[in-house]
Amino acid sequence: MMVSPGECFGELPLFEGMPYAATAIANEGSVILRLHQNSFRELLMENPEIHFVFCKLLSERIRFKFLTLKVLAHNDPELRISTMLQHFKQTNKDICSECSRVNLTRQQIGDMTGLRVETVIRTLRHMHDKGQLHIEKGKVYCWYDPNHITLTNAAVFLHKQN
Repeated sequence: MMVSPGECFGELPLFEGMPYAATAIANEGSVILRLHQNSFRELLMENPEIHFVFCKLLSERIRFKFLTLKVLAHNDPELRISTMLQHFKQTNKDICSECSRVNLTRQQIGDMTGLRVETVIRTLRHMHDKGQLHIEKGKVYCWYDPNHITLTNAAVFLHKQN
């Protein structure tokens, strides 16, 4: 899971009191705030609307885990990658909303799809050759959706070509 600025992680122990389920590594300088379970419970009691925000967050993360499990059940690397990219496009996460550039490294895509980075590179090139996405100067753009091309994304792509 990749955490963007302003997002939280490691919230499970706040609810269940068990150890963290994973570790985290910051790719850049970060400020991390630690919230103890008792403080968190007090915060929820005093501000019940925060509870709904956390429920929504946990629901989104469970949905993403279901998607990940579904993707990993397929042997087709193209299906794995395209499903993840489509999810990120729909949720406006890790894909630029202005130019549709994928803000993930090939290694990160591989980690999320259970593929080796070499397979990701080969598959992205194949998807580019089929017109399912665009690669320019090493950057991947999800400008093309076989079911729906938006004029904005097509215009950005055409602008980049000129």
